[in-house]
Amino acid sequence: MMRRLGLCLFGLALCLVAALPGPNAQAAPPADWAAWLKEFRAKAAAKGISAATLDAALAGLEPVQSILERDRKQAEFTLTFPQYSDRVVTEAKIQRGREMAVKHADLLAQVSAKYGVQSRFILAIWGIESFYGKYTGKDPVIASLATLSYDRRRSSFFQKQLIAALRMADKGYIELETMKGSWAGAMGQSQFIPTSYLAYAVDEDGDGRRDIWNSTPDVFGSIANYLAKHGWKPDHTWGRAVQVPQSLRNGWSSIAADKTKSKPRSLSAWNTQGVRKAGGGALPGRDLQTILVAPDGAKGVMFATYPNYKRILNYNPSHLYALAVSLLSDQIESRQ
Repeated sequence: MMRRLGLCLFGLALCLVAALPGPNAQAAPPADWAAWLKEFRAKAAAKGISAATLDAALAGLEPVQSILERDRKQAEFTLTFPQYSDRVVTEAKIQRGREMAVKHADLLAQVSAKYGVQSRFILAIWGIESFYGKYTGKDPVIASLATLSYDRRRSSFFQKQLIAALRMADKGYIELETMKGSWAGAMGQSQFIPTSYLAYAVDEDGDGRRDIWNSTPDVFGSIANYLAKHGWKPDHTWGRAVQVPQSLRNGWSSIAADKTKSKPRSLSAWNTQGVRKAGGGALPGRDLQTILVAPDGAKGVMFATYPNYKRILNYNPSHLYALAVSLLSDQIESRQ
């Protein structure tokens, strides 16, 4: 996570609400820290978090200014898609993904068959989230989440994450002192935020723990389970880069006010309107509902995306992130 230029909006991101405000959104001024912490402790206690865990986690806690600064400078908000892709879908990441596909071929086949998620997408998310387990974050999760909760820009969301993290410690899933992760509270090789861990992490190796920090089977199973539970289709891919005629580009603002995605239409409908594969051929004949995504607006590159692409957006609601995962998955598969 530390080496990925903050590329994940919230690490996992796993299940952030896509409508969360951007980094320049105005927020109400926070309450005094001590008063806020006292109020939060009461809320957490009412949710069933033990006094012992609250004492251990919150005693001497202070907000971390650097966390707020990083929140305002996320790569998804500051880079164009070509810039982002060049920094994230690197040759090193592609090569490592290919190596991991060979090394873990049997395990990936087992997990893929169990959850109905193609191996290359499991690998791509693993690669984007933590460079295949190498970078999982060093920030104390409780301090990070408390700071973002106190900030009030997304206070409600981060308070839920903070309570979930405290519940993880309370139940013994992880020790407080080892609960480290991204600046926004995402943890482990899959970079799950706390609510995603509680809802989707699995004990794939059967040792009695859902260990997304150290167990490769648990990491693969948790990523696949997350996608499957959000509706992944094993017989679909994510989409493809496309050529879009100027007539459609000219009308892009009327198609989608945010100029990033179109209304869904069938592949045949887009074919009729002149949308073609990147190489110029007709789109596939399969009648999948398809959305055109233009991460840099009407003048930039465009992609035809299928329903599985939305499942990647569930993992992290950034088109730059979802496209990076998608393109990395293609590169891993093509180089095997």
